[in-house]
Amino acid sequence: MKQPWPTKAAMTQIYEQHLWGGKSFDFYSGEGSHNSEIAIPYIEAVTSFLKSHNNNLVVCDLGCGDFNIGKHLTKHSKTYIAVDIVDNLIKRNKTKFKEDHLEFQCLDIAKDKLPTADCIILRQVLQHLSNTEIQSVIKKLKHYKYIILTEHIPNGSFTPNNDIISGQGIRLKHNSGVDILKSPFNLKVNKTSILNKVVLAENKGQIVTTLHTL
Repeated sequence: MKQPWPTKAAMTQIYEQHLWGGKSFDFYSGEGSHNSEIAIPYIEAVTSFLKSHNNNLVVCDLGCGDFNIGKHLTKHSKTYIAVDIVDNLIKRNKTKFKEDHLEFQCLDIAKDKLPTADCIILRQVLQHLSNTEIQSVIKKLKHYKYIILTEHIPNGSFTPNNDIISGQGIRLKHNSGVDILKSPFNLKVNKTSILNKVVLAENKGQIVTTLHTL
């Protein structure tokens, strides 16, 4: 599918125009980062995993957003590298969040080389990308031991990986969602387990966090 507008420009517009809500915030990454019913169980699940590795993993958070989630996870890592595509968001995060073992980088995860790490966090990021961009990211994920992937998917059976144009929307309205183990991505992993699942009200699907061990 042809990408009519660069993803960087699309994501920058989303934050500038508050298309994910939060008009009283300078930057707002949506309900998935601020609704406590979604955020708290996620933070608890990922914290438990990181603690099980003695808080000694180098973590790379791809699509860190406004860092309302990441700020709770940094203390459970050896080094925490937070990445986003929006320049002004990264500049803001660098000013607002300061820890000796925390760094922020502005990167396009589909195009740029990714940092070296033990564990990748991808929380509700791939769902906004086209299949071409996801495929590019998937190729890079093969170099990491752990992938903590969160996706908003339909309840029940659905058709995985229908293509979309990168931007604000996701595949849910097409009864689809991202599954990196299925075609056309077919990522090979050694083990998969669900860390957390939140079923949303009013049949709005579910947010599932999966740990893939490569």
